[in-house]
Amino acid sequence: MSTQPAVRRWTYDEFARLPNDGNRYEIIGGELYVTPAPNPIHAKVAARITRVLDAFAEENGLGAVFTGQIDVLFGEGDYLEPDILFVRQDRIEVVTNRGVEAAPDLVVEVLSPTTAMRDRRTKRERYAHFGVPEYWIVDPFARRIEIYRVTANARHEAEIVTDSFTWRPVEDGPELTLNVAELLRDFR
Repeated sequence: MSTQPAVRRWTYDEFARLPNDGNRYEIIGGELYVTPAPNPIHAKVAARITRVLDAFAEENGLGAVFTGQIDVLFGEGDYLEPDILFVRQDRIEVVTNRGVEAAPDLVVEVLSPTTAMRDRRTKRERYAHFGVPEYWIVDPFARRIEIYRVTANARHEAEIVTDSFTWRPVEDGPELTLNVAELLRDFR
């Protein structure tokens, strides 16, 4: 299946009427992208990371973790569906019946062969543009996680992690140490 964009502008109402047929539909810069359902490796990695983040967020009352099938609505022309996202408890009102209607505090994308270029470039640029402060690109094949955090100059700066790293979703709050090898175990 092709992931080439259909060239036209889409409104949210049109986007909301797209079929629920197992494909992932996203509007990026007003263009429609269609991607097949995730492969088993992608699904397993996303589920594992979601479980770890969700348990930490729940245990500490930090906010909500969502996985797939949740739309992030940045405004007319940008409706994305990240693999995993987190919204802090003090901003939970941005989560509505339609989806997440502002920049999440963390977005995680797990690479698949069909989405790698879009996740690394197009989506990273859109997430930075709309103020997502932290974006992870999980590469199960290279066994690494690329962490992009907004810096003082409002750009996403990259850190490539192959061992472990810490996530602190709330300033001065608890932190979680994540081990890349453990998150990506069983996948080569």
